[in-house]
Formats: sequence, C-alpha cells, structure tokens
Amino acid sequence: PNILNHYYINQSTMKLAIFAALLAAASAFVTPSAERATTSLAAERRDFLAAAAAAAAAATPLAANAIRDYENVAYLGGSEIVDVNNANVRVYLKMPGLYPNVAGKIASNGPYKAVSDLYNIPGLSSAEKDLIKKYESRFVAKSPAADYVIDRINNGLYR
Repeated sequence: PNILNHYYINQSTMKLAIFAALLAAASAFVTPSAERATTSLAAERRDFLAAAAAAAAAATPLAANAIRDYENVAYLGGSEIVDVNNANVRVYLKMPGLYPNVAGKIASNGPYKAVSDLYNIPGLSSAEKDLIKKYESRFVAKSPAADYVIDRINNGLYR
C-alpha cells in the first residue's frame, strides 16, 4: 500500500508540473486585448509564472523504471522450484526442516553460481547438508536481481 501511495503522489505531482509548464508556455502566446495593454508589470508577472512553472517541473522527480515483468518470478516462491539467489528466506517454509536455520544460511551466504555451491556454505553440519541434498532437485541458481536480493533475509512482511 505504501508503494502505491508513493506512486500516486508522484503521478499527481508530475501531472501538476506538466500542467504548470503548459500554462506557462500558453501564456507566452496570449495577445493582449485592446482594453488592457501589456504593461511591464504584466510582463514581469508572466515571466515569473513561466520561471515558477519551469522550477516546479525541474524539481519533480522522474518516475522509476521498475522491472514489472521479472522472468524468474515463479522461482521466488510461486512454484516447487526455488531460486537460491533471489527467493526470500520464508519460501523455505515449504520444505520441512530447512526453515529457519538452513534457510537462513542459504539466504545469507549467496550469491551462488550453481546449486552445488550450497554445500560450501561455512558452518553447515552434515545433517544440514543432508537436508539440502534432499531438496536439491527443487533448487535453481538464477543470476541475482537487485530488486529481490535485497529482500532475501527480511522482506518486511510480519505476522
């Protein structure tokens, strides 16, 4: 919800800045009426509004170009196969015995070039290696994606 609120705030701010810039540009082409001659004060006001609109447009942050269609999203917990480089630690709840100890070690010690690198995690006991071997066919090592690696340990979801 917070991300969506931030998106809509940025979107409405961007619309306001665009409207102000268009208004300033349009005001430059308005011809003065016969009754009201353009004075130096009106010209100063128009220049001020144009400068204010330009400043508002420059101060508005650009939209982030997020990856909306991550091709490996199924491996983040939505299937039987788990990406050991990008999946959150809670995904390992689906595999009895891995969560929290082994799952925490997997999430903390990446990235991995191959699934076989899991056996080189420092401090793994032989029982923990046996658990990894049990579920090895359900693991895949995709290249790390910054958007997901950052949330491997703590994704901010609490119960």
